[in-house]
Amino acid sequence: MAMEDVLPVDADRAVLIGRVWDVETEGPRVVAVREGDVFDIQAVAGTVSDLLESPSALADIDEAMVEPRWRTAELIDDSLTQDTTRPRLLAPVDLQVVKACGVTFVDSMIERVIEERTAGDPRRAAEVRALIGRALGGSIATLRPGSAEAEETKRVLLSEGLWSQYLEVGIGPDPEVFTKAPVLASVGLGTKIGIPSFSSWNNPEPELVLVVNSTGAVVGATLGNDVNLRDVEGRSALLLGKAKDNNASSALGPFIRLFDGHFTLETLRNETITLRVDDAQGHVLDGHNNVGRISRPFEELVRATFGTHHQYPDGFALYTGTLFAPTQDRDEEGQGFTHKMGDIVTIHSDHLGTLINEVGATENLPEWSFGLRQLFDYLHKTTASVVLAARTG
Repeated sequence: MAMEDVLPVDADRAVLIGRVWDVETEGPRVVAVREGDVFDIQAVAGTVSDLLESPSALADIDEAMVEPRWRTAELIDDSLTQDTTRPRLLAPVDLQVVKACGVTFVDSMIERVIEERTAGDPRRAAEVRALIGRALGGSIATLRPGSAEAEETKRVLLSEGLWSQYLEVGIGPDPEVFTKAPVLASVGLGTKIGIPSFSSWNNPEPELVLVVNSTGAVVGATLGNDVNLRDVEGRSALLLGKAKDNNASSALGPFIRLFDGHFTLETLRNETITLRVDDAQGHVLDGHNNVGRISRPFEELVRATFGTHHQYPDGFALYTGTLFAPTQDRDEEGQGFTHKMGDIVTIHSDHLGTLINEVGATENLPEWSFGLRQLFDYLHKTTASVVLAARTG
């Protein structure tokens, strides 16, 4: 894939930051991207979290982009081939907690209800989907969650025995917010995403991910794949952690695009996120996620995550939910879609670029081994080296 296909369509005026695994120093470097060049800006901030705390971050980045260290096209190529002997892109967040909002689109809300009603059995999905469709019609598509109309719809559904915990968070007063992945566990462009052997019904979830600093300010955005095990969550919503948080189940990238005079939160309110899944047999799944159809504004999702009830001193990344829940059959009729090993998942947005990952068996993927202790050791080592070099002149 060409560099231009991975970067935003207006990359010439985008402020893009990320992280690169540096094979020379054996650790992650904070970087900024200016079209064909990638700049090591570790001297400005040791972590992406640090950088996003600075009120002068945009100016600091601009001043630091003096001498490029890598070529963007080469980094993208090495990331997609996962050449471990070469520098490659990592998930663009580091110390931020990775949170996620669920059931923020009516279409995916209905699919969650189906998972629950079928107890995670894809063979019954078409039947239950038709049943719920007849009962609900289009009446809830325009409902404002928490409104009087939503409360009346809840009353009607209860009387018909069709109420669900997913409808509660879909049209009730409070959104679903959960922790998607531990700090430093997310993977970036080109890295394999994992499907555990205990799941036989699963799918990608292409999402817009907001990047928020410790004050609760949304400072940028990236793309994400909230890999989901539909059969596991369908058995019980209390298995959400097992369904959502596994090795390489959170993909983010390729870069964080920071807000500036050209790109703001308003830019994203009607962003279209596309999904494509390809396999070696020529099967193609296409879908899209029109963020404009989200049922709750971004600000409400951020308030539900951050406030007097919960703080994030290192900031957080927030998956905002997906409209797209694939229902078309892949193999047997009535079985719907599920991943196969080797699937190539491509998630794209004009303003955020393209995130590409291959599906692999979770148990066979490289173990997650670079955690907070390793990051702090690396930062201490590199800082000490800089201080020593300065002293010896």
